[in-house]
Amino acid sequence: MAARGDAPAGLLLAAGAGRRLGRPKALVEVAGERLADRGVRVLREGGCAPVLVVTGAAPVEAAGAVAVPNPDWRTGMGSSLRAGLAALPPDAPAVVVALVDQPRVGAAAVRRMVAAYRGGARVAVATYGGAPRNPVLIAREHFADAAAAAVGDRGARAFLRARPDLVTPVACDDVAAPDDIDTPADLAAFLRRPGGAR
Repeated sequence: MAARGDAPAGLLLAAGAGRRLGRPKALVEVAGERLADRGVRVLREGGCAPVLVVTGAAPVEAAGAVAVPNPDWRTGMGSSLRAGLAALPPDAPAVVVALVDQPRVGAAAVRRMVAAYRGGARVAVATYGGAPRNPVLIAREHFADAAAAAVGDRGARAFLRARPDLVTPVACDDVAAPDDIDTPADLAAFLRRPGGAR
């Protein structure tokens, strides 16, 4: 598994059990496509290579991606981010981190993160209405600090808040939305939305 030139790797966090939803979110199907497969496709179409999927509550094999089992997935998103960062190839110059439960974040948002990196950003965060959400881009020199700050269910949030001087905000309001699918009601609302994912 090698990085493709100067392209950031892609990392999809998909290890949770989806307790409030009643099933692992990675396995939920939307328009005939599992959210895990959709997330991998979005990262690949957005310009990331290779793409890794961190798994936990359910085994997930997604075409075009490398599965990274996280035996500590019950401890929260932080352990999944650490597992994913540790599994990246040594020549990956950066990574775009996405969450499996945000199906309205599409390839256009990922492309903006990749463009920000190629424009010189070392850490970039997608924003919606000015508020930072996902996806997030982290350059290799910050992997260790991001991993050290990933505790419990915080993922990259603690690192980003500790180092605002590093963060390049990337507005994605016009191409994506950070809506989470956490409950059956969230899923039903998403499925009712005209056009579904962006």
